[in-house]
Amino acid sequence: MLAFSVHLLHIPVAIKTQTPLKKSMFLNSQLHSKHSLIHGNTSKFKLLTALSPSPLTDSSSNLQVDDEAEVETGSEKFDWYSQWYALMPLCDLDKRAPHAKKVMGIDVVIWWDRNEGEWKVFDDACPHRLAPLSEGRIDQWGRLQCVYHGWCFNGSGDCKFIPQAPRDGPPIHTSKKACVAAYPSTVQNDILWFWPNTDPQYKDIITRKTPPFMPEIDDPSYTRVMVNRDIPYGYEVLIENLMDPAHVPYAHYGVMNTAQPKEKDDREGGRPLELSIEELDVNGFTATQGWSKSIFMPPSIFYNVFTSNNTLYDPNYAYSDPNKPASSVDTMKSSFQKKIALIFICIPVSPGNSRLIWCSPRNFGLWIDKIVPRWIFHLRQNLIIDSDLYLLHVEEKKIMDVGQENWHKACFVPTKSDALVIGFRKWLKKYAGGQVDWRGKYSGALPPTPPREQLLDRYWSHVVNCRSCSLAYKSLNVVEVALQIISVAAIGIFAAMKQGAVSAVTRNSMVLMAVLSFALSRLLAHFIYKYFRYHDYEHAFH
Repeated sequence: MLAFSVHLLHIPVAIKTQTPLKKSMFLNSQLHSKHSLIHGNTSKFKLLTALSPSPLTDSSSNLQVDDEAEVETGSEKFDWYSQWYALMPLCDLDKRAPHAKKVMGIDVVIWWDRNEGEWKVFDDACPHRLAPLSEGRIDQWGRLQCVYHGWCFNGSGDCKFIPQAPRDGPPIHTSKKACVAAYPSTVQNDILWFWPNTDPQYKDIITRKTPPFMPEIDDPSYTRVMVNRDIPYGYEVLIENLMDPAHVPYAHYGVMNTAQPKEKDDREGGRPLELSIEELDVNGFTATQGWSKSIFMPPSIFYNVFTSNNTLYDPNYAYSDPNKPASSVDTMKSSFQKKIALIFICIPVSPGNSRLIWCSPRNFGLWIDKIVPRWIFHLRQNLIIDSDLYLLHVEEKKIMDVGQENWHKACFVPTKSDALVIGFRKWLKKYAGGQVDWRGKYSGALPPTPPREQLLDRYWSHVVNCRSCSLAYKSLNVVEVALQIISVAAIGIFAAMKQGAVSAVTRNSMVLMAVLSFALSRLLAHFIYKYFRYHDYEHAFH
């Protein structure tokens, strides 16, 4: 999949945080790093700004939160419902209509409240008869309207209008039972986040705890193309797959361009990888891959940043000795450092289903994203996901057969290339109950496997949720129809031409136009189906 080590990067980095952290591996590893994280690193590889969680309470000193954090994390229990979860990138939300999403088994509706100028997140159920509000509309007064009976709600979830209630009768719309549960929500890094608890005590949770901040996304000197995709396998398998660089040359062969070692033992060029976990506790872990540092910040974020001086995509670096220093000549080639981040946000949806939001901000080649539409980038990125999707869907079912709690016994992971996967499973088992806490919403069984074409469907899993791809899909379909009309019109004109009234060149031109238009329409139809509907990946023939 879109593994963070696409085997193109050999770049040692150091990590820098923006906000004070709880007493955890992040704080410890940063304070005791051999590179100074406060005053900067004077070596060729400068410090990177990595994401960091905000503490639950304000502190005047970076270290004053240690004692409080000790109490909070002393129980060594990760609370799945005391976290911010990403819902969607803002670029893929339409302010004109409500949107349905499911996170942690919770059905929510996202809608734009133009009266308050904010995105709102409600329970996706009208209090009247539990009809989905996501199927509703925004009325002329900017309220969320349930289209089943017309009940209307403001940005706080209060019912403002019940059409069936007499105007001169009691104001039944003011009853608490007529209100919709509203979730705390906020926008950060151009992504909408929500807190999965409607209890009033969390109304102002944003003042005490904020979502993880990823500075590269907000930095105007970086480009950022965001992608979202619904995945037909669960959160656990999704996130561990992103932590596994060893599968890239095999599962994505012919799709991702991986650098090759000088001496190959097989066609794909797999090799031993030196991966290791540096620190692991309830707040996640940091890891090293020799040429990069990575952070897993539960429950959702897997974050990596790479930097170098004109060597970012040099294939000679990808499989070189990670302990070998770069030459001084390379160091002095340019003072400008190319940087690229790989940011994955893995969202638990329900058993057997997850959602992935990802982007790779970079501070070079910004002009490309200004002239190339997002959907062009998404064609390849969706193919990368598809190329191991079926493998992971089946793998998850086999894991569930043996039981999540028996993963360590059922899976044989003897090499260092699986270090991050093992680290994630260790964190999951030790601190997070061994699996996502669904709070009894599900029986534990996975949904049945659909036909392969449905499993690998791109339209419902991505296109309808991506404004760029959706617009491209509609536009290309219009072009296809136009080509068919041109083809039919050309044939009609040819048939209407009287023999001898027009030259043979004109008649032949009409025939040629008809044939070419029809052929182009068929080619375009194939392109639309392959890249916007269904594209299988058969490993045996790659």
